[in-house]
Amino acid sequence: MSRLSRAESQERNRALVLTAAREEFAERGYRDAKIDLIAERADLTRGAVYSNFPGKRALYFAVLADLAERAPSTVAQPGRTTGDALAALARAWLARLPATGEVALDRDALSEVVAEELTRQPYAQLMALDAVLLGLALERLRPDGRLVRVAETVLTMLQGASRLAAAAPGFVEPFNVVAACAQLAYLDVDDEWQALPFTTPARTVDEPWSPPVAWDSVRGAEVSLAEDGVVAVLGLHRAAAAEHAVRAAPADATVTAVLVSGAPRELIPLARMAVAELAGCLRQAFPEYAWPKLRVVCDGTGKLAAALGVPAVSDATEVALRITRGRVVTRAEGYGACHVAAAEHDPVSRGFPS
Repeated sequence: MSRLSRAESQERNRALVLTAAREEFAERGYRDAKIDLIAERADLTRGAVYSNFPGKRALYFAVLADLAERAPSTVAQPGRTTGDALAALARAWLARLPATGEVALDRDALSEVVAEELTRQPYAQLMALDAVLLGLALERLRPDGRLVRVAETVLTMLQGASRLAAAAPGFVEPFNVVAACAQLAYLDVDDEWQALPFTTPARTVDEPWSPPVAWDSVRGAEVSLAEDGVVAVLGLHRAAAAEHAVRAAPADATVTAVLVSGAPRELIPLARMAVAELAGCLRQAFPEYAWPKLRVVCDGTGKLAAALGVPAVSDATEVALRITRGRVVTRAEGYGACHVAAAEHDPVSRGFPS
């Protein structure tokens, strides 16, 4: 039998650690889980665990991200109207909750998110990005205005149902939550899209573009970044800025948000978890033609950002490129980069996707 390469050995150890950690968290809960016991379950050293994950919280987020990305489908028929789609979304969301008496593996996730500013601010942006994704899907079914505020309200209800199901078993009545989410499709809220008061300038360039294959967390599949459109490299403090590219880009353009972080081993698993939890339900609840054109790639290694000409990233990064016929033709950096790179020749928002 041939020996494993260093990369293969690292990947094998990472998989062993994740499996052992999932078992440990499920059995003992996050707070009582021990790195030494996880290492023992994986038949590895404590050092091998830390070589893959900087700490217990990062490992916890990685376990939850893997579970969210691999969650099975439960809704057979997507909705064709906004109300039906939101009802289907709620059913898919609630189907993941533990039965009465069971312990949810993610019961400590929110408390760990709010424990430090390091995780709070990125999580707020990730929730805003989730609302954008859901709002864009709703707009594909009812293209008569921005529906991101409606999406925010739906996610508030579903997140609240998840927390109450863990804290007060038996309290959440799933049928009522589904019915309420369906009615939220017709909620009348002030949701006018506001253009940015100022933006960074864009540069016209002519650069070759040979992108690597990327994993789109929204579709749960590999995607090519070679087609015409906008690619934005966004730190986790700027994740929601992807909407500016969507609103400014031509209706037929594809927009990809590449999420990066100054603390990728801790925060990119959090990003994967937050996006995958919604996206898995969204894919079940909405017909494919209504899936948002916005794609989300979580770049934990920074390799994709480097390929885009952004070798140094932080949580405040905002760099956007416009791709045309296999070339990078526009590049912008800083506040408003997503907007100006996506806009064709005028800086005015083009409105809502058709």
